[in-house]
Amino acid sequence: MADLQDELHPTTEVGELDDLTEALPAPFEEPYIPVIDPDGMPMERARALLAEHPVADGYSGLPWALRHRPWYDLELGEGAVDTDVPRLREGHVGALLWSLHLPESLDGDLAVGATLEQLDLVRTVVRAHPEGLRLAFTAGQTTDVRNCGRIAVLLGPAGAAAVGDSLGILRSLHALGLRVLTLSGVSWAGEAGLTRFGEEMLREMNRLGVLADLSGASEETIRRALAVSRAPVLCTRSAARALRPHPANLPDDLLAELGAAKGLCMVPLTAEQTGATVRDVADHLDRVRTIAGPECVGLSGTYDAGTAHPQELGDASCYPNLVAELLRRDWSESDLALLTWGNVQRVLRGADFTARAAQQRREPSTARIAELDG
Repeated sequence: MADLQDELHPTTEVGELDDLTEALPAPFEEPYIPVIDPDGMPMERARALLAEHPVADGYSGLPWALRHRPWYDLELGEGAVDTDVPRLREGHVGALLWSLHLPESLDGDLAVGATLEQLDLVRTVVRAHPEGLRLAFTAGQTTDVRNCGRIAVLLGPAGAAAVGDSLGILRSLHALGLRVLTLSGVSWAGEAGLTRFGEEMLREMNRLGVLADLSGASEETIRRALAVSRAPVLCTRSAARALRPHPANLPDDLLAELGAAKGLCMVPLTAEQTGATVRDVADHLDRVRTIAGPECVGLSGTYDAGTAHPQELGDASCYPNLVAELLRRDWSESDLALLTWGNVQRVLRGADFTARAAQQRREPSTARIAELDG
């Protein structure tokens, strides 16, 4: 499996891609104007707010980026990746979801096995960096880790192929710590939407407290998941399609439906999905907040996932630059507190509450895909 690492490409800040500039559309060619706050102190205001309301980052590709590295030290600093403890602290990141996604070429037993290896790797990395990182599995534990001065690591999202079309494997992965599963790339969550087995998988996820990630899912799957799920759902890497026609971005009607269902759209800081500058990212955040509501918008750094990032958002230390831009746009402190920390906490609490209630009325499902979709 060592050759799978070649499928990832080094993460680079867009401003450094000189050889690509001429091929990019007009927004990449505009001169970048630094964020200027009316009081002349954008960073001071942004950092003060983030010290009170740190970022809960919705997607980090660090596990796969570290997979084949013979040695690394995230507490002292690791220049070969975009994420380490010093930069997380500089960026005021209090929690982050560590992706367990795999290359699309892996499926079946290979996907299950590789996901187990990823889970083992994350636990090994966290155990090796006790002064900076701690595993967390609930909203309460996430807050406790933050209060202890550490950065909370939550496990997921993993791709749906990781469960091998088995509710038993889903339960096993949950027991190992998995908390988010992406509903795409499998027969039971495809272009036609969720099948009967897919709906049963989602109900079992609700019973366990595993959140559904709908980024990259078909529109029919998204709509059916919103109808079936009793717990809030996530889109861990989705922006506004009206501003950027990327397939993982959401059209306005789906953003409105997600907001009505009290889900969470986590806007990725990638040039491909949101644009070349911090202003472009802020435009997406403005639109998602306007359509879905301030309680339904969050942030995904998407660092170490093989994607290029906007100017001034090149690594995990750069969140103050984005918050300063939002302050310039007159975002209130309460809306910023929801964006950075509060909305993720709400969704985690919703998953915990739904699971406790479901376990009182529902036994573990024994359904098989052949019985429901055969």
